[in-house]
Amino acid sequence: MLHDILLVLVGIIIGAIIGFFIARTVTKRYMKKNPPINEEMIKALMMQMGRKPNQKQINQMMKSMQKYM
Repeated sequence: MLHDILLVLVGIIIGAIIGFFIARTVTKRYMKKNPPINEEMIKALMMQMGRKPNQKQINQMMKSMQKYM
């Protein structure tokens, strides 16, 4: 009886760990293919703040965004 309960708990824990790593991998792959923000969005955001961005500023922001993905 106790043996069966321990096996179920160990199975749940192992399944949760494996599920976490699979979900993390899938999410990273999705974010790499479909980034949440692109150059046009950065340009529009900077224009709304009253700044006229040049390409160097946009590239710097894109590089800093990719660092955290």
